[in-house]
Amino acid sequence: MMEDTRSVASLMDSTSSKIQQLQKAFAELESQCAVTFNLKWNELEEHFHGLERSLKRRFHELEDQEKEYETKTRKAQELLEKKKAAVEAKEKASLERLQKKRDAAVFAINTALDKYNNNNAPNISAKAFAAEDENLDGTVQDAEISPVKAYPELVKLCEDMDSAGLHKFVSDNRKNLALLKEEIPVALKAAANPASLVLDSLEGFYPTTTDGKKDANLLGMRRTCIMLMECLSVLLSGLDSNSLVAVLSEDVKDRAKGVAEGWSPLLETIDMDAGNGNSLEAHAFLQLLATFGIVSEFEEDGILKLIPMVSRRRQAAELCRSLGLSEKMPGVIEVLVDSGKQIDAVNLAFAFGLTEKFPPVELLKCYLTETSRSSSQGNASPAVQDDFNERELTGLKAVIKCVEEHNLEEQYPVEPLHKRILQLEKTKAEKKRATEPTKPQTKRPRGPQPRVTDNNNKTGYGRVIPERYPQYLYDNRQFLSGPIMAAQAPPPQTYTFSPAAAHGNFYGNCYQYQAPPYFH
Repeated sequence: MMEDTRSVASLMDSTSSKIQQLQKAFAELESQCAVTFNLKWNELEEHFHGLERSLKRRFHELEDQEKEYETKTRKAQELLEKKKAAVEAKEKASLERLQKKRDAAVFAINTALDKYNNNNAPNISAKAFAAEDENLDGTVQDAEISPVKAYPELVKLCEDMDSAGLHKFVSDNRKNLALLKEEIPVALKAAANPASLVLDSLEGFYPTTTDGKKDANLLGMRRTCIMLMECLSVLLSGLDSNSLVAVLSEDVKDRAKGVAEGWSPLLETIDMDAGNGNSLEAHAFLQLLATFGIVSEFEEDGILKLIPMVSRRRQAAELCRSLGLSEKMPGVIEVLVDSGKQIDAVNLAFAFGLTEKFPPVELLKCYLTETSRSSSQGNASPAVQDDFNERELTGLKAVIKCVEEHNLEEQYPVEPLHKRILQLEKTKAEKKRATEPTKPQTKRPRGPQPRVTDNNNKTGYGRVIPERYPQYLYDNRQFLSGPIMAAQAPPPQTYTFSPAAAHGNFYGNCYQYQAPPYFH
């Protein structure tokens, strides 16, 4: 740009010499020409000087504009640099604050975890359990009992080896189940023999006179038995080898084996919640084997057949690890997929790191295809179709929950599933409204209303509801009765009707009257 400006300025400076050269040429042309020109050189010179002045003025204006533009550009560049520096400073400060907050949060989490582990981790000293040769009955002596903060009654029940009282206490406080699971392992340290106490609590798991399908108390008792065995496993996980052998003595294992052998034949006849993978009986049997370390006493194939019966329960993955079935899980997952339990298969695949062999999204789509295939049958009866729709609705909700638990939203968007749920719920609501009987409308009573008592009336008298048509005010005129009024009253007159005259002297009420004389 500067080079162009300089070249233009040099050309404008040479205009004077160009005009002089043109003047010489014009004079020479005029001297050699025989014809006289009407145009004089002075006019041409003035014209060229005018053009020169105009060009110079325009050139200077452009120079001023260029300088102004350069000044604005430089100021804008400086402003941008300042803003950029300010933004970078703010970003750096924000990152520093975020890093400080992150460090503080990590420190707080680690502190809380350390505090939690110190307060809740089983801490039984080596003096708590004697050696196996010195304590053959598996009793606990000189145990250092950690304090039970929320439920100190648990310690007393465990000290007394009161399994029935322990069952009742857990049932009465089941609303705080999470807290109970934390404190029962600590309270079991106070028991003379924790393993025997838990085995005593299993008595009545299979009653002979009660139908487990209908007795809610029995279901609650079975859940309590499972929880107590899980709490005993937590306690045993914190013991050393000598203490573990002392608690799980051969007598205790033989007793647990006897209980398991008594339960095993009964598992072949159960059908409650077994098909949907939520069997309490199968869960209790497997937990008994895992807690008391008697898995090797039973056939592995029989144990594997029970896994699909508990696949939907929350503890399924941890239970399989406790039973030593981690290497057998691919076969278990295949059985679940073949039996239509794809959601349980997905959960176990994530738990054991088998998602590459069993792609979760494909399994979930296959599950939804199977559930929606039955609901799309058009020739089914209304009752059967309602059952199909309810099954599809339940399947959609289960798939959405599985996707959210394992963070699969990017691979499997759930918006279409939510729309389908809204559609099914709308259809269900419309059918329910169509089948509901119409309620008759109550009519308002007509006529006088009875006297009612007003609770808000502080006068002590009943409130009278006014009649629809009130009685005339002067119906009971007592002032017209009495001797004086009777004496002044005229005697009753009898009027007769004369049918002779068509238009006689009669009032509209058929009473005759005498016309007064007229004066003319």
